[in-house]
Parts: sequence; structure tokens; C-alpha cells
Amino acid sequence: MKITNRKAYYDYEIGEKVEAGIKLTGAEVKSVRLGHVSLIDSFVKIIGSDAMLINCHINPYQFADNTDYDPKRSRKLLLHKKEMLALQSKTQQSNLTIIPVSLYTTRNLIKVELALARGKKKWDKRKALKEKSLKREEEEETRVKR
Repeated sequence: MKITNRKAYYDYEIGEKVEAGIKLTGAEVKSVRLGHVSLIDSFVKIIGSDAMLINCHINPYQFADNTDYDPKRSRKLLLHKKEMLALQSKTQQSNLTIIPVSLYTTRNLIKVELALARGKKKWDKRKALKEKSLKREEEEETRVKR
């Protein structure tokens, strides 16, 4: 199961990517495996010596006791200290932010793919949409000619 943050590619210029583990409860793990996750508007903040995934929405698992469950709670990311320091220094030096690009399962593990990203301006987004539509039109023309 792989959940991608498609809005991240629209809103940000994606740079270097890093893989991290995530600390979840048992019911959250089951919900993630069913694909009930939204990465839209989520980001990573380094607080003290911990990297936290903030604003990631994981729907409550329907067969679990969901009293006092907050679907948008902050979740700890599992990174090596060197990786965390490198990410922190890169975000402080240049105007970058850390965002989750995808969340996926490997064997029995759940991983988050993080990326250093720079926000796009409004005209950059328009330019990207224009290029995408031109590319789509060219592909349609080549299909019709065959």
C-alpha cells in the first residue's frame, strides 16, 4: 500500500528525499494498512531532538476503541541523529521545509518518505499546469495519428 501526497508536487519544488519510520499505535497501523490516511497539509517539524509529523490525518480504525482519539495528533518520526541534524541544518540555511511525500508499507514496517521542499509561487503553479496540458495535447495528437 502506498499513499502519495500529490498536492505536495503541485505546491512545492521537491528536492532531496529521505526515508523515515513512524511511531504509531496498533489501531493506527491497521488503519494505515487499509489506506485511510491523508498527507495533505502535513509537514515535519524538528522539536528538540525529535522529528514530528504534524497534521497528518489517520482515520480511526472502525473496530478499535476510539474514545479520546485525535486523528491529527503529532507523531514521532524515527530518524538517525545524523539524518536529523542534516535535515535541520539544510532547512535553517536555505528557505526549505520538510514535507511527507508518501507513506508506504514494506514487509511489516510503515515508512514515510520525506522531502526537502521549496514553496512554489502562484505563477510557477500556472506555468506547471500549462506545460502539463500542452504535453497531454501532444500525446493525444500522436495517438490520433497512429
